[in-house]
Amino acid sequence: MANREEKRPVTQTARKRGRPRTQSDDERRALIADIARRTFVELGYAGTTTDIVATHCRISKQTLYRLFSTKTALFLAAVASHRQMMLALPRPEQEEGSLQDVLEQIFMIDLDEGSYREREAFIHVVMRDSARVPELAEILRKEGIERSRDSLADWLKRQDEAGRLVMDDPQSGARMLMDMIFGGMRPGWLSPEARRVHLRRCIRVFVRGVSPT
Repeated sequence: MANREEKRPVTQTARKRGRPRTQSDDERRALIADIARRTFVELGYAGTTTDIVATHCRISKQTLYRLFSTKTALFLAAVASHRQMMLALPRPEQEEGSLQDVLEQIFMIDLDEGSYREREAFIHVVMRDSARVPELAEILRKEGIERSRDSLADWLKRQDEAGRLVMDDPQSGARMLMDMIFGGMRPGWLSPEARRVHLRRCIRVFVRGVSPT
């Protein structure tokens, strides 16, 4: 008898591969901003070009220019990326936890040393290069420090409205808190743990001062 060709039944396991998920423009901008920030740290402002950033991002120059038309626009995005490394804001609605715990999370007290050095390095590069490009320091002040303070002041205002603290001037409170915490992050500590103990103490003093009871 002639051999009959057996037909294999089609099973559910034979699936077509779907197309990989494409990134949205917002996702691409966030990724490019993060890589640009690292590139500015590595090469400085003068040494960084849009071509280099495009290469590091593995995208075409046309794609980069569509999302960021100039190096200044890239630097603004890098400052915004750095701002998110400095303060974990905004916060979830109806967030649980004590003011002490939430403020420690906002200021990322337990940030690992690698990330801590990375965020400090960006500020160092801006301060160094601002001697040659004065507008860099102004951009960092307006888009980094002032916007961070505004976000923190808004959070403090909401906590006051919720009765979790007493704050008659949230802007002043945000400035005070940032001066205490970021001042305490300056170099000179014997160990990272000693720095963290000091920062927690700063937050504890602040929380006691604004306590509603």
